[in-house]
Amino acid sequence: MIVPARPDDGELLAEIHATSFPEPWTAADFAQFLRQPGVSGWVTGEDLAEAFILMRRVAEEAEVLTLAVTPAMRRRGYAARLLTHALEDLRNRGTASCYLEVAVDNAAARALYESAGFAACGTRRGYYERAGGSRGDAVVMRRDL
Repeated sequence: MIVPARPDDGELLAEIHATSFPEPWTAADFAQFLRQPGVSGWVTGEDLAEAFILMRRVAEEAEVLTLAVTPAMRRRGYAARLLTHALEDLRNRGTASCYLEVAVDNAAARALYESAGFAACGTRRGYYERAGGSRGDAVVMRRDL
């Protein structure tokens, strides 16, 4: 089951996010995002606590803000189902295209996005801060809806 994320889900989303990113967002960050116009989130998993996606829509364009799955639940299709659900929701609201950034070296995420019809359209040099102060590049990907 996929259900909408609410601002009071911030703690849960922050916990999941912390399992996937070295600089995780806080519960307050998620609550703030989910109160903003145009931002939507979806949660899923066996206990509705294993995976989520956060999207932002402005006019006819949208972006994937973040997507995370707890390590124990990876490779079970949660990310693909959430992405498909979120893109369908955006399409139904008249969104024309969707963008995202993903780390150049994140092969699993890039494969997920490519399988969902996203294609590389640019690079953001030094977009991600890495441990030790180094920077990592991001691939910008786009998909028409």
